[in-house]
Amino acid sequence: MTYDLGVRLAAEFIGTAIMVALGNGSVANVDLKGTKGNGSDWMLIAVGYGAGVMIPAMIIGGISGNHINPAFTIGLAVAGMFPWAEVLPYLIVQFLGAMFGQAMVVAAYKPHYDLTTNTQHILGTFSTINATKSKLNGFINEFIGSFILFFGALGITKAPFFQDNLGTAHMALGFLVATLVASFGGPTGPALNPARDLGPRLLHQLLPLRHKGSSDWGYAWVPVLAPILAGISAILLYKTVFM
Repeated sequence: MTYDLGVRLAAEFIGTAIMVALGNGSVANVDLKGTKGNGSDWMLIAVGYGAGVMIPAMIIGGISGNHINPAFTIGLAVAGMFPWAEVLPYLIVQFLGAMFGQAMVVAAYKPHYDLTTNTQHILGTFSTINATKSKLNGFINEFIGSFILFFGALGITKAPFFQDNLGTAHMALGFLVATLVASFGGPTGPALNPARDLGPRLLHQLLPLRHKGSSDWGYAWVPVLAPILAGISAILLYKTVFM
């Protein structure tokens, strides 16, 4: 069934909001002071982000294609697999959805934001930070992780094994993201998604949170550009070799 653009845009907004809310919600649970999950290990975040991608995929995958990621949308368009006329509307609702999802995290955890004085922990619940303050390392990390994500996502959804059961494919996407967070999350987070990083970072800039510190705009281009270049490269490679 083909859905009207308005319906697909609503699905992308909702899906991106859920992804950010569940993913950054898990970060907030680990890093903010006084939560019941404070001090938990990295695997809680990996599970949160894996489910944060899997659940929207199962809800809206059959409606909008479950892009929920500007880099995926742009990569598909460059490869001729998505109409350019719909790219900007998709990107707009993805960024707005990411901001709405982050607003839900802030609303739910507001008392714990007020208790937390570590500005890096606060920013980390919004957007990504390179652990060694290296833009080069951040770019390399984001590119590798994003390349595997997009190549894997296209392979999973196009694989004959999954064609008769897209629900299983969407579960596999969740495991892919959880594994990427567990395997490549150490240096940066990682973002793997321009909307997931830039939308919440803008909200961090705007909200009057206590102890929030800098929004680190000098690093903000890294989790935007690296996933876009990785998305274009991965999707073109998959299309050239396998389609």
